[in-house]
Amino acid sequence: MDIGGLETVVANSAYVSARGSVDGAAAASMRDKKMRARLKLPHIRDCQHMKTTIDSTFDSMCVKQPIGKRLFQQFLDSDAANKTAGELWRDIEDYTICQEKDRVQKATKIVNKYYESASKTFCKFLEEKAISRVKEDYKNVRGDLFKESEQQLLKHLDKKALDGFKNSMYFLRFVQFKWLESQPFDEEWFMDFRVLGKGGFGEVFACQAKATGKMYANKKLEKKRLKKRKGYQGAIVEKRILAKVHSRFIVSLAYAFQTKTDLCLIMTIMNGGDLRYHMYNVDEKNPGFDEKRARFYTAQIICGLEHLHQHRIIYRDLKPENVLLDDAGHVRLSDLGLAVELPPGKDKTSGYAGTPGFMAPELLQKKEYDYTVDYFTLGVTLFEMIAAKGPFRVRGEKVESDEVVRRILNDAPPYTPNFTKDCKGFCDGLLEKNPEKRLGFKNNTCDELRNQPFFKEINWGRLEAGMLAPPFVPDPKMVYAKNIDDVGAFSTIKGVVLDNKDTEFYNEFATGNVAIPWQEEMIETGVFGEMNIWGENGKLPNDLDPNYVEAKGGGCVLL
Repeated sequence: MDIGGLETVVANSAYVSARGSVDGAAAASMRDKKMRARLKLPHIRDCQHMKTTIDSTFDSMCVKQPIGKRLFQQFLDSDAANKTAGELWRDIEDYTICQEKDRVQKATKIVNKYYESASKTFCKFLEEKAISRVKEDYKNVRGDLFKESEQQLLKHLDKKALDGFKNSMYFLRFVQFKWLESQPFDEEWFMDFRVLGKGGFGEVFACQAKATGKMYANKKLEKKRLKKRKGYQGAIVEKRILAKVHSRFIVSLAYAFQTKTDLCLIMTIMNGGDLRYHMYNVDEKNPGFDEKRARFYTAQIICGLEHLHQHRIIYRDLKPENVLLDDAGHVRLSDLGLAVELPPGKDKTSGYAGTPGFMAPELLQKKEYDYTVDYFTLGVTLFEMIAAKGPFRVRGEKVESDEVVRRILNDAPPYTPNFTKDCKGFCDGLLEKNPEKRLGFKNNTCDELRNQPFFKEINWGRLEAGMLAPPFVPDPKMVYAKNIDDVGAFSTIKGVVLDNKDTEFYNEFATGNVAIPWQEEMIETGVFGEMNIWGENGKLPNDLDPNYVEAKGGGCVLL
């Protein structure tokens, strides 16, 4: 075996071993004890000042932030006036992700417990119309049966429970976690493993958070290379967009910091490789996917696109290479370097961006465009998954770009016998030349797509919760990446001098951790549970007791 091959084997072995830490139990065994000891909640006296500075709006604190939501629900359980509302909230979430066969039974229990006026736990805050609609429809196993009720429930909790939460010890615990979250994080907190690939400005490494054991991908952007190739604007746009979106169907940004030579983006690691690799390299004699597998990936991609579009972001570079698989076989969108965010009050943009063979007609014609361009690229991606070739450009075909443009503007997709009627109909709707008639994002949702016959077998509630079993699970002992010597090394950048203006940009870029992914890491790896300890019989724990003083001899003194 050559030295390069041996290096890959050794690196893969260490990487696969560390990767055993994908669940909380295993992650604990992979931690660095010294770094874990530094993750410690302060005494409430030391972070009291943050009570007035953190975002304590209901939607942000009690719904979107994972630790905030957990603590708010613990408060509801402890509060007699709001306990029933908290139970309804959990029961609705449980219904949304349950199997179709269990829906009637679960819906019946919910209706009897919360919707019948004779019940002790009747929820008076629900409007009569919402109650009537649920009662009339609950045997039809609709996934969105309680959607209207949940909106009314959250509105009620905002009005009736938020102030109580802010005056409780659970809110003080949230303040402690926000203090910990605000502490600086840098390269010392992470251990790099093997290189996974490289881009235009640097390399991507598998890495591990030392304190928790969680695996991430570390995208290193070389400072001098960024400056030489005028990459600052693209880097800050990608970083800002990644920090803004939080979906299980889009790669998340968890940390952004700098080292002496690099800007580092710590992101969701996707150990399963990209869809293009699986389409063409795993079984070379039978490229592409069967319809069931293609449908699953397409449904998850739709969830990712919907999230981007609800945040006014046009992706512009959807293609199989940018759709990555995780350990379990779920997919996420990656590489948002070409994405663009629509400013307030503007519903369209312009500019040539994307990959040849995937770009929508209106973009190629240099017209203004909106989110519809992403659904055209979805059509191209779905077609390629099933046909194992693009609808307008065959893999490896040497063809002039003008001819590819001509085909996109004029030619119908050349369907193969692998396409069923429902799949072909769905593809036609996505590859519609006229953006006004194209299937896509309407009224702030992708419900038009979800309701297509192609998806009649998909349980969207379970899919969106990450509970629908993927059709393919990557081999945990495999590394779906090139050999280290095949990744290639970068040449040394010469003649680039960094100045104060560059330093200002780096400081703007290196903002530390991102709230929601950081909180998810704390919960997933069990650290939140280890820290969130309460006193016996509802008493304040020492770290929340303003009168508690730790004695220097190891005992304690109560003033």
